[in-house]
Amino acid sequence: MKHIVPVAVISLAIVGSVALHAQKLVPKPAVVQKTAWGEPDISGVWTSDAAIGIPMQRPDRFNGRAELTDEEFRDKEKADADRRNRAENAIGSFRNDNAWLNKSYRQTSLIVDPPDGKMPALTPYAESRRATRDQGTFGAGPFDKPEDFTMYDRCITRGIVGSVLPVVYGNGNRIMQAPGMVVISYEMVHDTRVIYTDGRPHIGKGIHQLLGDSRGHWEGNTLVIETTNLSDKTSIGLNGNGLRHSAEMVMTEHITRVAPDEIRYEVTMNDPRTYAKPFTISLPLTSPPGYQLLPYECLEGDYAMKNALSAERVEDEAIAADLKKGIVRLRKAITQDNVNAPRPAAGTPGAE
Repeated sequence: MKHIVPVAVISLAIVGSVALHAQKLVPKPAVVQKTAWGEPDISGVWTSDAAIGIPMQRPDRFNGRAELTDEEFRDKEKADADRRNRAENAIGSFRNDNAWLNKSYRQTSLIVDPPDGKMPALTPYAESRRATRDQGTFGAGPFDKPEDFTMYDRCITRGIVGSVLPVVYGNGNRIMQAPGMVVISYEMVHDTRVIYTDGRPHIGKGIHQLLGDSRGHWEGNTLVIETTNLSDKTSIGLNGNGLRHSAEMVMTEHITRVAPDEIRYEVTMNDPRTYAKPFTISLPLTSPPGYQLLPYECLEGDYAMKNALSAERVEDEAIAADLKKGIVRLRKAITQDNVNAPRPAAGTPGAE
């Protein structure tokens, strides 16, 4: 979690802009610096905080529109300013989180393709894979073993997309470049990907990895990354939670620097076993003055799994004891006493 002294929000001159065209965000040409070996320079420390407040799927009130109207955009700017002000003046462990929301955008959804901004329908195979484990500690369990929790709960990974999408904190991305490779590090859960750009082929088809196997090439000023060899253990939802995709998924990312302090990140998911058709998510990553990544010791010294599983066994005993008294009740949610967790809605499991 970031504990960073807030800095003044400074507007930088933008030499490139992003225009909406045919429901898809297309970066306009920008003056891009080159690396010493002649490739476009996309290196830097970036945050997805500026995409906070843009819904993943397009709300029905914006049907047919990829952009906010002028009036709606003014409301968005005010909401973003209010959010930033609250973050900068918050008291407690979440101080300054979301404080780096220094630009506002007209997008009505993060999904920009299909044109309606909606998630494609799931296949019958995908529906058959739904499980309570997909929601981790926010699900209903049962939690009998570590594998019943998500990769995020276990501090293993949030997956590629889950590591970029904006959440309550830890939204940093560091991009580093060297001849023949681009390296991306994510702040939360501290994953790092090495993306080779030297033309080498993908690894063997029988090898599957949590972050897959990524190969990149340049198309003009855009880095295009194809990722194959994924596993079926991760999801493309916030923090990597939600319905898990198949091991056959292929991801294609486009990363373009559109201003000195901004890059445009797009990723297309193509997984016919899970989704009826491919879909694309697009969001800005910005680099506000003073922004930095801090160490994220997720698992080190973390007793969450041990405590969660022991608490579940205590709950097992409590339910059995109540049953002997003739009391039949629902199991309490595992996040019941977590002050940072959302409370279960009235009438749902764990709301007692």
